Amino acid sequence: MKQRLFRVLAAVAATSLVTVGLVTTPAAPSSATESSATQASAAQSSAAAGSYVALGDSYSSGTGTRSYIADGTECLRSTYAYASLTAAAKGYSLNFRACSGAVVADVTSTQLSALTATTTYVTISVGGNDAGFADVLTECALPAWASDCAGAVAGARSFISSALPGRLSTLYAAIRTRAPNAKVVVVGYPKIFMGEDCNVATFFSPEDEAALNDAVVLINSVTRSAASARGFTFVDPVSRFTGHAVCDSTEWINGFSSPVQESYHPNRLGHSNGYLPLVSGVLTGASVAATPAVLAEARDGAAAQAKLQQKYAAADRSIRPKLFQPPTKARLERLAKERGVDFDTWWAQTR
Repeated sequence: MKQRLFRVLAAVAATSLVTVGLVTTPAAPSSATESSATQASAAQSSAAAGSYVALGDSYSSGTGTRSYIADGTECLRSTYAYASLTAAAKGYSLNFRACSGAVVADVTSTQLSALTATTTYVTISVGGNDAGFADVLTECALPAWASDCAGAVAGARSFISSALPGRLSTLYAAIRTRAPNAKVVVVGYPKIFMGEDCNVATFFSPEDEAALNDAVVLINSVTRSAASARGFTFVDPVSRFTGHAVCDSTEWINGFSSPVQESYHPNRLGHSNGYLPLVSGVLTGASVAATPAVLAEARDGAAAQAKLQQKYAAADRSIRPKLFQPPTKARLERLAKERGVDFDTWWAQTR
């Protein structure tokens, strides 16, 4: 059995309550001799290629890639996200509105204003935060004697089946109204686990992982139905990510990480190898690859994208990332006392 390294938990738990400062991905400086005519020509070419608005939550913003544009928010938008890479590869004009922590209501109130009748492409992933996935993961990460994982998953499934379809239907109708001519691609969630928990200080059992994965299948099914009803295309990433879950030999999804905001989100490979070929193929008609040139183009656009997003920053600051909270020794001691568990004996057995 893996060794439980609780001595690191105090430091990690502190990071679970805050979000670290954003990391600037600097753009290459413009040449001093670049003419305004050249800049205007580049802008016109981008506009001609297509106007792309990326909506949604952390799985769209690129949370988990460990590099974020400095836009004055906690949205954790990354140039390594599939939206940024798609736009860079195709020369699209990107408005990167996806924001970590966003629920359906946040998309409606803070992101839809970016859509217009001239918007050509739209992608969106949303619903996981509405269903409380971060809280469910937090509960299921506890040891069995302290956890009500089954109850937490059941609550999420009930919400997904009963309340989420109406929320998505209303949201998708609003997207179509604001962007009547756009190609809209709705993106689902991958399964996080594949039956193994190799991370220190978490206690996901195979049964917990199966229940969590089943909840992902359910939310994807509900989202697909709502998208299809509005004439939108749904992309299901489950098959693509199979073999690349948490603790697989090549992870495309982070396990328990420090800082904790990176936990249980697709990493750079998850976006470049997982989401990018799937989403870009459906969105544009031909899959694009994260070549060195595409990655460089995306990074070079970071400063301009940050400046664009700063005009929305006041609204975006109302959205807070939904963070997984790892089990801490103090919390486990408290739960053991509540449940009549001999914590000292259990603790000694885990070391």
